[in-house]
Amino acid sequence: MNRIATVGIISKPKIARAGEIVCGLLQWLDERHIEYRCDEQTSIYAGMRQSFPREQVPDGADMIIVLGGDGTLLSAARFVAGRNIPLLAANLGHLGFLTAIRAEDLYPQLERALRGETRVEQRGMVDCELVRDEEIIGRYCALNDVVIAKSELARVIDLDTLVDDHFVVAYKADGLIISTPTGSTAYSLSAGGPVIFPSVAAFCITPICPHMLTNRPVIVPNTSTIRILNHSEDGTYLTIDGQVGEPLRSGDQILCRSSPNSIYLIRPPKLLFFDVLREKLKWGER
Repeated sequence: MNRIATVGIISKPKIARAGEIVCGLLQWLDERHIEYRCDEQTSIYAGMRQSFPREQVPDGADMIIVLGGDGTLLSAARFVAGRNIPLLAANLGHLGFLTAIRAEDLYPQLERALRGETRVEQRGMVDCELVRDEEIIGRYCALNDVVIAKSELARVIDLDTLVDDHFVVAYKADGLIISTPTGSTAYSLSAGGPVIFPSVAAFCITPICPHMLTNRPVIVPNTSTIRILNHSEDGTYLTIDGQVGEPLRSGDQILCRSSPNSIYLIRPPKLLFFDVLREKLKWGER
């Protein structure tokens, strides 16, 4: 990793102890003559007037520090993707799958980063295009998942699914999840999908409460193009990483492909993927 001269800081709102943590972090950076670019929420915690829109925080930064949880990291990932800027994510609540660094370990991990001793994981993403009347009306990039789901009062929705133009199945379900390996431990896992090791080059297609119990999750290579045709009327939504999206119409197509963009996560040197699974999922140890 290159020398760190400037960091960006992105924080989750409404964290009780965040003010103390942010002020301590900025003092720590000042003592080491490291510049910082803070989003609006971080500036509020620190009582600063100057801030940057979240999408501008990575500009000129050598590293991004995320203070919050997995949701805050997913938000940051949209602005960092493809920039080759590592993310150091500290969880200010419970241990997360992505924000695996505890708040009390923030400074030791930062010291390692300054010495160039960090372990960095590359995480792939999925690109999504929304096509309506043969025109692309939306483009998105997701770290975790692309979800097509019904609203609370909508009926079961109808989705034709093809992989590389080969028809797979016509789902009647509450929805469908296209997840990356990183997203396999998120919504897909709750819907009965498998845990996928982060470096596996694959996507998982997971139906949400399918009408046919034989409709099971399917893993496909990430070289595939997944095409989903929506036959449902109003009440169907496209959601990206659970944070952005828009309503769908009957006849809309959703295309999912491997993204050329990635993000780079700074991970604790001794905390490996299965360690996180054991703690997060309460798996027993021998």
